[in-house]
This record gives sequence, C-alpha cells and structure tokens, in this order.
Amino acid sequence: MKLATYRDGSRDGQLVVVSRDLSHACFATGIATRLQQVLDDWNFMAPQLEALYQSLNQGRARHAFAFDSKQCLAPLPRPTAWLAGEAYLAHGAALRERGLHWPERLSGPLIRVGGAEALLGPHETPALRGAAGLEPEPQLAVVVGDLGADAVPSQALEAVRLLMVVNAWVLRPVQQEELAQGWPPLHSRPALQFAPVAITPDELPGTWYLGRAALQLLMQRNGRKQPLLDAKEGMTWSFGDLVSEAARRRPLRAGTVVGAGMPGGGAVLALKEGDSLRIDFKLADGGSPFGPIDMDLAEPQSAPINTDDEERTEPTDPAPTEGPSTRSDPAAPEAASDADEGDPDATT
Repeated sequence: MKLATYRDGSRDGQLVVVSRDLSHACFATGIATRLQQVLDDWNFMAPQLEALYQSLNQGRARHAFAFDSKQCLAPLPRPTAWLAGEAYLAHGAALRERGLHWPERLSGPLIRVGGAEALLGPHETPALRGAAGLEPEPQLAVVVGDLGADAVPSQALEAVRLLMVVNAWVLRPVQQEELAQGWPPLHSRPALQFAPVAITPDELPGTWYLGRAALQLLMQRNGRKQPLLDAKEGMTWSFGDLVSEAARRRPLRAGTVVGAGMPGGGAVLALKEGDSLRIDFKLADGGSPFGPIDMDLAEPQSAPINTDDEERTEPTDPAPTEGPSTRSDPAAPEAASDADEGDPDATT
C-alpha cells in the first residue's frame, strides 16, 4: 500500500491512503490519523489500511479525492530517529577523491545518528538560498517497527514496514571542516527532504529482493537530466545489514528511519540560488512508485528555471483518472468517521 501525510496545521499532519497510480487518495480517519499510530500498532492497523487501499484502487472508496503532492508533508513528519547509513562504497570513494576525510577500508556499513528536526515535504524550498556548496544526496530509506538489540539481518528485514525516498541536503565545505576535526556532522546536515509517498515493500514485486531495490535514480537540474544511477548495483550492504548494524547494541523503536546513502557514480551537483531540482526513483518501466521531489532554490514567488523543457519527465502531480468522486476541499477531512472504509464489504 501507499501512504502519505497531508497538511492540516498540526505537527503530525493527517494520514491519507494513496492509490497505486498516485492519482487519488482518501483520509484514513476511521483507522488512524497519524502514520506513527500505525507503526506503533502495525499488525492491527496495517490490514485495515490495506483493505482501504484496495477499495481505493478499485474505485470503491468513499470520500476519495484527487491526490495533490503539494499538500504533503514528509510521510512521517516526526520520526523516532534518523539513522544515516552508507551502503555504497563508490560514493564514499568519490568523496575521498574530493578531499574529504573518509575511511578507505570498511568491514561493515557506516551508521551515524542524524538530525530529524528539519523535515521538508516534496515541494518545499530549503532555507538555504545562496549557501555555498549545497548538494543533494538522494537515497532510499526504510521505516522499521520495533526491533530488539542484536537482531541479525534477516530479523532486521522482517522489521521493515515502509520504504521512502529521502534527499539528505549537505553543505559540502562545512562537512569537510567537521570531518577534518573529527566531529560528527551537525551544521553540514541542515535538512532532510522527502518524496510524497511511503510504500510497503510488496509494492515493488520483482524489484525488492533481499533488502535491495532495483530502482533507477533520475535527477534533473534546471530541467536537464543527469546520468541515471542504479540503486541496486554497487549497494555493498543491504537494508538488512544496515538495520542490523543500527540495532547491534540497542533496540530500535517503531518509526526509526534508516537511510542507505546515495548510490555511487553520480556527478557533483552543487546547487546555486535559482536552480531547480527534481529527484525520482523509477521502476524499469518508468513508473514512479514514490512520486518525485520537485523543488527550486528561487524566491517563493518565482517560477522554477527550466532551460530544457523538452527533457522534463511527466508532471509532478499525475492527472486525475476516472474513478472515485472528488472532494471539494481535500485539505480538510470531514468530521464524520470513515471507520467503515477499512472494511471492503462496507464500501459500495
């Protein structure tokens, strides 16, 4: 299933279920209002959400409306923890070639505790205009349920509940200073930005296997496509390895997000004020299971700079398809309970 969080003026937003093609959504009010509630009681709530998801895909969900990614916060606005992993040796080697202090030999994945205070939705603009050396580090991440300490990789994979796309913004000159001083990254990691939708692993049949996802990372800077990066190729350590390493000495609580780091082989993208950036992890057939991150570093009232429009991919927000009726105000959930939506027999 696919889940997102709509803005409602609160810190945690409102949980919505999103159709497989990202065209429609419905509020999960009768089941849960926040994604963290679902993660805390996954075995009870996830089947109800799955039933609502199937009804939505079949055009039978009540109170469905056109999905608008511009209404989205990060899928999990307040995670329990953000643990930044480095699963790609090639990415670390590229940073070392640029003069950053990076280990040459690793017997296991690097894991660091990151800051999860500044989380951005897919179209928000980071408050970093004009900052020198601002670079994106897009990556896949998993959200786990409760996991005990000393979990082996197979147990760690069983704890994976959702997959997400995260762009970990980094100020590269500041990072170089912090690494050279031996201090963990703090000021060099100002924000995390998320694609609109989190998905369960079963949404990637034939693509998600043993903790790796065969997806292609496509980035566009100012409308120009960058070379494709393979999220599976070169992933030295799987998500099972990453989560197991994170839980080596302590348990993980439901809602912990573990990133894999940026796939290796990408060109340096140091963004400047006025640049636009689009990030999308795609299936082999071109499908976008998470939806894209699409933002710019221009002033809020300015339009993104697209110097090569013919190179752009499909629009950020898929056009509504024939299906469920559209709500007049999707940003404000109805007061009436939709508890019966979780029961496919109760829908019409």
